[in-house]
Amino acid sequence: MTHKQVSDEFLVWLKEQIPVINHMGFLPLEWDGQSLKMGAELAPNVNDKGTGFGGSLATVATLCGWSIITLYLRAQGRDDNVVIRDSHLEYFLPVTSDFSAQTSLPEPSVLAVFDQKMEEKGRARMDLVIEIKQDNQLAMKLSGSYVALEKRA
Repeated sequence: MTHKQVSDEFLVWLKEQIPVINHMGFLPLEWDGQSLKMGAELAPNVNDKGTGFGGSLATVATLCGWSIITLYLRAQGRDDNVVIRDSHLEYFLPVTSDFSAQTSLPEPSVLAVFDQKMEEKGRARMDLVIEIKQDNQLAMKLSGSYVALEKRA
């Protein structure tokens, strides 16, 4: 299956699992096996000033990080739970048009430690930086820690 097919199927599944995102104008995902770009339309995500609502930006960024870890784990044949442990948001510019959240998986040595902890302990943490960009300018940054937890029967 191609990365595009994986990302298209994942977005359909995601919309079933988290119904609120059906109202956020999500655009097709861009996933290449290493990085993820998750776009959304401005119109359903505006605030009273006509710019991007901070809560929507935070939701898209948080979900982008959660999604890249879930996609990574699935590519390894795993079906683990992923949760966000904590995050820090920084807003730099108002968002005035459609926008996207972007992140990449950590370097291979960090992923190897993550994988080892998942195998040995059934849980592992991954720290990510997710950027919200509009017209290639940084508008918001989320620094977050996510935890993957092996599903218990």
